[in-house]
Amino acid sequence: MQPMEPIGLGDLVDLDVFPVHEPTSAGYVAAVDTARVGLRSDGCAVLGGFVRTEAVAKVNAEIYERKHATHYSTQVMNPYFHTDFNPDYPAGHPVNTFIERSSGFIPGDAWDPGCATDVLFRAPEVARFIADCLEIGALHCYDDPLAGLTSNICDPGQQFTWHFDTNDFAVTVLVQPAADGGLFEYVPQIRSADDEGFDAIAEVLAGGRDGVRTLELRPGDLQIFRGRHSLHRVTRVGAGSRPRHAAIFAYTLEPGVIGRVERTRQLFGRVLSQHEEAERERVRSDALLD
Repeated sequence: MQPMEPIGLGDLVDLDVFPVHEPTSAGYVAAVDTARVGLRSDGCAVLGGFVRTEAVAKVNAEIYERKHATHYSTQVMNPYFHTDFNPDYPAGHPVNTFIERSSGFIPGDAWDPGCATDVLFRAPEVARFIADCLEIGALHCYDDPLAGLTSNICDPGQQFTWHFDTNDFAVTVLVQPAADGGLFEYVPQIRSADDEGFDAIAEVLAGGRDGVRTLELRPGDLQIFRGRHSLHRVTRVGAGSRPRHAAIFAYTLEPGVIGRVERTRQLFGRVLSQHEEAERERVRSDALLD
């Protein structure tokens, strides 16, 4: 059997439109400037068609090949991923408002080195480009063995309800949209590091639409999103729809970062020794509920 040809960056990214390999080119600067406009205004940038059509099909095939490794879970949780009533807050408060989250994640250790999804995630040119979009010095691939490279799966009837991220930003590529539902919605900057924004959050959880923005992403779109302070969700996928597949590429400001034990167990159903060791040494960067 002949060995597989290595997958090149140009096989995955539309380098004519997004020349991530040429950081001094006019096209690179234009793409970065476009992303910065969105990130500065509301914490979200969408670069349409970043991943080539043929590569999207390849990544989707890799997801289907690994769906058997998906950890599915259904929880009734608040926006901070907590599942228990907190007597320090009244009933109906965002801390005590619980909504179904039902979806799955393919863990990082299910991906083969050198597969298309892995190559796209680990390409230093892509990490540099995203760092420039975010206006930070450099990014490193998230070293978490489960949460570094993942795919979020929303099968028919599932939803990823309103929540906040524990990290400052997330990078995703929509691979397969749902035929019905599965839309990304967010409320930009609804809280800050020193203000939880409970009143505004309560209105959204009650069904209010003030400030809610909806994205109709297309396959191959790269999304850079600041989800630490922006409430967001993926709406329920229709019962007769195809599944929604998204590749999630996690990067960190410093090398060697490992995820939190509680959130890792919620999303992947297990933790490894690396998570337990990192938890003992962790120092929080803010005092938000999570």
